[in-house]
Formats: sequence, C-alpha cells, structure tokens
Amino acid sequence: MEKRKILIADDEERIVRLVSDFLNAAGYETVSAPDGEQALELFNSMSEELSLAIIDIMMPGIDGWALTKEIRKTSNIPIIMLSARAEEFDLLTGFESGIDEYVTKPFSPAVLVKRVEALIRRSLGRQNDTVPENKGLFVDEAAFAAFVDGNRLELTLKEFELLAYLSNNSGRVLTRDQLLNAIWGYDYAGDTRTVDSHIARLRTKLGDYGAAHLKTIYGMGYKLER
Repeated sequence: MEKRKILIADDEERIVRLVSDFLNAAGYETVSAPDGEQALELFNSMSEELSLAIIDIMMPGIDGWALTKEIRKTSNIPIIMLSARAEEFDLLTGFESGIDEYVTKPFSPAVLVKRVEALIRRSLGRQNDTVPENKGLFVDEAAFAAFVDGNRLELTLKEFELLAYLSNNSGRVLTRDQLLNAIWGYDYAGDTRTVDSHIARLRTKLGDYGAAHLKTIYGMGYKLER
C-alpha cells in the first residue's frame, strides 16, 4: 500500500526532523520545505499526491497564513497550523485563512500524529462520489460530504462539522458558545469570533441556499432553516 504523503513547512530544522520522525514511524511519507515559497512550489508540483499539510506561521518569504490561502485556492486537503504563537489574533487569522487545526509549540509529537490520522481519515470519508438527487441541502456525515441541489460543496473539515451540527439541530437557535464548544471543544483557546468567520464562509459556499436558510439571530446566535 502506498504511503500517504504529508507536507511540512517550517524553518526550524529540529521541528521538521522531530515531526518527520514520528510521522515516518507511523507509516507516512514526509516532504519538507524551510520557507513558504519553497513549500508552495512543492505543493504545486505534487498537490495530487499530498494528503495533509503541516504549516508554521512565521517563515521567511511567504508566511503560514499566506501559504494556507494559496493552497486553499485549489485544494481542500487538511491543514494543521503549527506555531509558538497562541494569541487570539493568530488563531482567528489561521482559521479564517482555512486551516483545520491549530497546534501550539511546545507540543506532543504523538498527539500530533493522532490529529493527523483523524484529519486524513475524515478527509478520505469526504471523497465518496455518490451525488444525491434530492433538492435542497443534503449532509452525509458518514462520507463527510455535503450537497446543495445535488452539487457537492467544497468545505474544510471545520466548515463541514459546523454545517452538520447546524443541520442536525435545524430550526433551533444555537448560540455562539454552543457552536464553539460543539465544534472546537471546551478547551479551545479562541473566542466566538471564530464561529462568526466560519459561518460567513459557510454561508458564502452555500450560495443562494445559505442566504435563504442560514440565519443570523441577532443577540443570540445562528439557526439553519430546512
């Protein structure tokens, strides 16, 4: 069985070596770049082969946020942002640029491997090619796929999890805190503006359906009307 490839973009050689060693031991193949420009070149040359990217924020040339945005123009592969910075601004900017997970340094390499495994497993589940015929919104949680009028939506994992939760609670007003805890967990260090930015992107990706059915309940939260 061919090993799944993971791109590591970090200018700290010891971090690249540490992460690579643990991922290689877990059965993955890694490719690395010491700055954002080389990472983008690597990604463009082998995007179809990559299963996930681990990206540092502060790198020479293109930083991690800009690199993530460039990758998101053509790909929805899972992205983990790895950084010593844990300020609210950094987390919000990371999620707004399209990352799926934010891991702060120092970190446990073993836990990072488990996050990689979970993200890849979910990503593979989204590749089910079945397109339903029914109109409106269809969320297939088993396949990690969502459709509007039979057209597949290109969502990041957090966007999909948010949509699935809203769908499972359709008709109910959900507060920002409820959504934050349900999707990001009680130990998440950011605040509810993360929810707002994800809702805004989700509504855009849903198109006319989002404009008509994903409602902002001012002073309270959000509601998905089916």
